Amino acid sequence: MLPGDGIGPEVTQCAAEVLRRVRPDVECTVAPVGAAALAAGLPALPPETKALCDRSDAILFGSVGLPQYDGLPLAQRPEYALFLLRRDYELYANLRPVRVFPGLEDASSLRPEIVRGLDLLVVRELTGGIYYGRPKELRTVDGVEEAVDTMIYRAPEIERIARIAFDLARARRKHVTSVDKQNILETSRLWRRVVTEMAAQYPDVRLEHLLVDNAAMQLVARPGDFDVIVTENMFGDILSDEAAILTGSLGTLPSASLGSGGSPGRQFGLYEPIGGTAPDLAGKDVANPTAAILSAAMLLRHSLADDSSAARIERAVDRAYGDGLRTADVARSAAAPVSTRAFTQGVLARL
Repeated sequence: MLPGDGIGPEVTQCAAEVLRRVRPDVECTVAPVGAAALAAGLPALPPETKALCDRSDAILFGSVGLPQYDGLPLAQRPEYALFLLRRDYELYANLRPVRVFPGLEDASSLRPEIVRGLDLLVVRELTGGIYYGRPKELRTVDGVEEAVDTMIYRAPEIERIARIAFDLARARRKHVTSVDKQNILETSRLWRRVVTEMAAQYPDVRLEHLLVDNAAMQLVARPGDFDVIVTENMFGDILSDEAAILTGSLGTLPSASLGSGGSPGRQFGLYEPIGGTAPDLAGKDVANPTAAILSAAMLLRHSLADDSSAARIERAVDRAYGDGLRTADVARSAAAPVSTRAFTQGVLARL
């Protein structure tokens, strides 16, 4: 457990309580990361924390980053810890489920009838593309300053993320939407060809291709038509946040970043809420712990191969919302908000 900064320690503690309730045999060990480590004179990812991760089955992560570190070189910022974890464990598959809980339709910025029943999954390739390509530099050529970022994808990188998407779709509604920009980018032309070839191995799954600009528009116009969206790193970064806000609050949305490690049937992964550190909410007992609790459920499903315990947690969260529990981020005028602790107790009571 790497609670990190801001509201990270609060919501991670809530997730740990729920995790221990359904699986008391799971050993959870806490270690510093991010600004919490930097403040103690340690690197953002201390060697002892990395060693703990090396011998663990999974990482339950809180959040990292505080405003006072903005503008510093990456290696001196809390976010560097997350960069290192993704790189060192080759966490190539980012899964972001986006769901509107029954009763929370009015929390969305879209009309309730558009988001009612929304349940989609964004599968983002996380370790390739323009964020990691070389050369990446700021330089001066003939007296003119210019910057270069390189987008590169190799066929095996596309194959493995596509396989994840098709496997997940097979267990859902059997529909994959692959997002690219093949009318402009060579990397996208390779992406579309490889994904299309992969689809032949999944005849029971329907494959649809969308250009990224059209996909961004359709996510707002018809979000309920999507099942599994698979895309490259930069497009996934943008589209997953767009999809996330459809629910009305980032506080309800978990994520998993999966690697190739782990034992058969179990993938090593890092599990975290996507809402960030929210330092203005820290220590006030008002943050929504849902995303952290559901991240623990994803940990059970993907790294511990315990789907039944994961489903127990998800049903308990559903019931808590169904019974009217609301934290401040999703409460409307007719609903009195409950605290972080009270919502967690509500989930525990419904397990």
